[in-house]
Amino acid sequence: MALQTISESVYVGLCLKIGTSQQVAIRRDVIDIMHSLIHKVTRTDEGVLMLSGSRSEGFRFKDSDWDAMMWPNNHRVLWDFSEATLYNTHIYFLILCDSSESPPGFTLLWLPLEKASRFELSSCVRINGALYISSAKHRDNTNTLTNRIRPDSTVHGPCSSGRVDGIRVEYDYAHCFVSDFWPPSASSWTNRCHSWPPPHVVNDIVRSGCHFVAIGHKLGKHADNEWRISFSQAEQKLVYAMNHTQFLTYGLLKFFVKEFNRGKSEEEKLLCSYHMKTAIFWAIQQNTIAHWCPQNLLAGFWVCFKLLLKWVYEGVCPNFFIPENNMFLNKVYGVAQIDLFTQLYGLYEKGIAFLLQSPSISSYIMDVLCNPRLSVCTEERTLISEAQIDGELFNEMYKKDTPQLRNIQSCMKHLHMVEQLIRSPLTQCQILMLQKHTATVLQTSAFMLHDMYTDTSGGNKQMYIADKRSCYMLKLAAKFGFVSDLLYITMYFYKTFRFREALSVIEMTKVKLAQPGLMHRRHVDPERYTEAVGGRSLFYKMRHAVACGITLYNDICYINELTPEQHSSSLNRKGFSHIQIPPLVLLHMLEFLCCRHVDPMRTQAALDDLQVLVHHDQGVLVAEELRDISWEILGICQQMTGNHQAALYSYTQSLRQFQDNKIDTATRQRIQDLH
Repeated sequence: MALQTISESVYVGLCLKIGTSQQVAIRRDVIDIMHSLIHKVTRTDEGVLMLSGSRSEGFRFKDSDWDAMMWPNNHRVLWDFSEATLYNTHIYFLILCDSSESPPGFTLLWLPLEKASRFELSSCVRINGALYISSAKHRDNTNTLTNRIRPDSTVHGPCSSGRVDGIRVEYDYAHCFVSDFWPPSASSWTNRCHSWPPPHVVNDIVRSGCHFVAIGHKLGKHADNEWRISFSQAEQKLVYAMNHTQFLTYGLLKFFVKEFNRGKSEEEKLLCSYHMKTAIFWAIQQNTIAHWCPQNLLAGFWVCFKLLLKWVYEGVCPNFFIPENNMFLNKVYGVAQIDLFTQLYGLYEKGIAFLLQSPSISSYIMDVLCNPRLSVCTEERTLISEAQIDGELFNEMYKKDTPQLRNIQSCMKHLHMVEQLIRSPLTQCQILMLQKHTATVLQTSAFMLHDMYTDTSGGNKQMYIADKRSCYMLKLAAKFGFVSDLLYITMYFYKTFRFREALSVIEMTKVKLAQPGLMHRRHVDPERYTEAVGGRSLFYKMRHAVACGITLYNDICYINELTPEQHSSSLNRKGFSHIQIPPLVLLHMLEFLCCRHVDPMRTQAALDDLQVLVHHDQGVLVAEELRDISWEILGICQQMTGNHQAALYSYTQSLRQFQDNKIDTATRQRIQDLH
């Protein structure tokens, strides 16, 4: 059996597990345009956030961490004080690197002017009479801040870590500092880049500088005060520069190390995903494989594995940017090193066949071994349908479009930045993302504007003008967003007592949501979807064939009946929070509420439709993570009709669901009120 055929089969399997090149490109496009928007909006603000880690690289493993880097935008780290002339010291606090007593890859951060924000000054210590920012103090202080929003947060390495709202996904937030300059200690890296990455990528990486994360070297002279130079931004650009076979090989290495570490204690896990990333960077740059293609995927994996084996044998894992920084130092040595080498060498003796022990990919190898005449097609168009590709895009858009819009001014700022970005070179996916983002900003602005003039004595004329503008913004947003975005118009009409107009929009929305080819998040009939909108533009598909959850930001009142739930979510989630509702659940609720005022005969029918949906849906129209709010809404409607027994059952069911929306405080209060 030719190794190339087995490689092709594994390539196909990894495409299905990790994603095709199209899917990965979509994920990166959406993240990149949102980063651009965030950086433009926050460029004059105090803090900047950047997604990092495997999700920003294009992976979507179920258990992938949510990694993010945050830094104060009014602080800059310099390598040489001559760089200070480039900054206005009335705007920027300047920090100078002092690497004279630090191991390679680490540095002290000195405040030569002894000026910084009050928060940074609280993290300072004196060393030889000079003021330095202590990494240990900074770590503790930033984790205290994170705890206000996420009470479960603990210090893990340089990060504040915990679980996202108690769910299975973990987060790592690294509070750091940024330098606009490339580290002198990494200058050898630029001289090494003859074959990979391409010159334009090298130049982009060097122009983008680096970051500093709050952790020192355990063997360093100033372990509690040193900072590690972070190349996260550069690493993301390098992963983007990989071809798809290289990217999947990297994914296979991540599968390998995860399964290799399974069952081990934290102290026994000497290898990590970062070592795998380092191995493939070195393997690609050293031209160890002439052609990284599907037929050579396993050969590429084997080269990386042998490189890891060599590093463990020598006890030296050279950092890709600063090779003098041995990432095995103080970790892989002595008895632990011998044990690790013995384990890896045992796998090496089995050859590439040891991957048969891997649950992640063994089936793809066995398929070929059991069918020697099997031919494998690696063409992407045969692996994934048009509906799956579109589903990837619309799902990414839905998950990433949650801007922090706190007032009308921030909404206007977002629209202004969208206007600037839309003129720059963008992919089709990025243009669509900006259109959806515009719809979200317009919807949010409409409700904010209404509340501004309702809560003040602005007079009837001002309220009339504000109402006209709100209606216009909501109708315009419906032209940019998903089919389900029509429900924002319905909510506004209900909020402003225009019940018949609301019912008219509900009827229109019902027809659109009943289309057989409609995509609910990723749930779709591929054949019917292709039949309905196949070959049409993505903009057309979004407007006519996609429905997603409705997001209600907790500091905005959309409909009074859900105010307790929004308040509960705000209390339990803290920070900038929201609740999400399945579109059909909200539609039936709004129909029920409107009919009570203008068409009582239809009220029970609307409630029956809601009850059937919540009781019997199998996770298609009511996503599992949104069942808490769905049962809650059913209970609210049942309580309004006086059916307290049914309402009590629904509220109890809401409490039994996973609390994704964090509404349980409101649910318990509603149960108490019933009693």
